[in-house]
Amino acid sequence: MADQTFIAFLRAVNVGGRTVKMERLRELFAELGLRDVRTYIQSGNVFFTTDADVDRAALTRRIEEHLATALGYPVPAMLRTVAELAAVVDADPFHGVEVTPDLRLCVVFLSEPLPVGLALPHLTPKGDLEVIAATPTEAYVVAHLINGRPTGNAATAFGKAYQGHGTARFFHTTVKILAAARKG
Repeated sequence: MADQTFIAFLRAVNVGGRTVKMERLRELFAELGLRDVRTYIQSGNVFFTTDADVDRAALTRRIEEHLATALGYPVPAMLRTVAELAAVVDADPFHGVEVTPDLRLCVVFLSEPLPVGLALPHLTPKGDLEVIAATPTEAYVVAHLINGRPTGNAATAFGKAYQGHGTARFFHTTVKILAAARKG
């Protein structure tokens, strides 16, 4: 049976006082029988290998339940394969966006597609977050800093109509995560 490498993008890890050492995070994934577990930076990016024919939805539930039990709070997980992450990077809808010190380019990994009626581009009421493109599994967000500071979380740029979870990574970090995943 062939193996598949996944990247788990975790929400709510090492933010808001919810600190988890990467060694502990690797242990928790290994406890689930996942193999070749590695982490990348402190923001909840976990690489692991499992059987290629695994039921992704069931695996996601197992990971989320195990993390919630072990850590004492919910940790939504968005799983992507290396090929899927490569497609995210290759899509690069930020091409042509002029990067300035007041902009951050973000990829939001989604648990559910965005609401059908969300017209793109979508600007939040404060004007700080602009969703410029989306697929069923990712949203591409330009964060406009106000007075040199971020004012919103890119994972919440879709409004209350969005019932799923999302976790954001800077686009340049996403490129680095892909490179690290490919190294194996």
